[in-house]
Amino acid sequence: MARDIILNLAVSLDGFICDEDGGFAWIGGQGDSLADTADRFSFDAFLASCDTVVMGRKAYEDCFSSLSEAEDKRFLVASRTPRAPEGPVSFLSGDVVSEVLALKGRPGKHIWLFGGGELAADFIRADAVDRYIVGILPVIRGRGRRLFQEGLPSTELHLDRCTVADGIPILEYSRRGR
Repeated sequence: MARDIILNLAVSLDGFICDEDGGFAWIGGQGDSLADTADRFSFDAFLASCDTVVMGRKAYEDCFSSLSEAEDKRFLVASRTPRAPEGPVSFLSGDVVSEVLALKGRPGKHIWLFGGGELAADFIRADAVDRYIVGILPVIRGRGRRLFQEGLPSTELHLDRCTVADGIPILEYSRRGR
């Protein structure tokens, strides 16, 4: 299996991945299954398909505790300040995109680009994201941390799959031409 770098995040309808303080308490569905599709995205299957999780320092500080249950995963955290490894967590303070692309060339499972927005922008600018999986939450936040920053290059995608559960459409895209 070829390793892909997959950006997989939930986002509000207006493009925010967390609130101003990095919180996620607002993340949830609409509480009914009226629009659910028979086909369902399985987060567990997605997680099992990955052996590496890449995230920014803020994302690490905000939500590592919820991801740390993934005992068989390697975590790479982008940080401007060099730090010693902490268990399965390695901190990268250099060219994170190049380091992850080098890792992509080695045997293994997919690489989950968890976020945040600044790190995702670095990967998008480097044309390094192979697939995008985005859950659109049924809420307009109005403010917080954005997923996509201004000034990103135009990137053409192909919608491969769309599923809905609890009012959350999950859109799975691949890069056109790859």
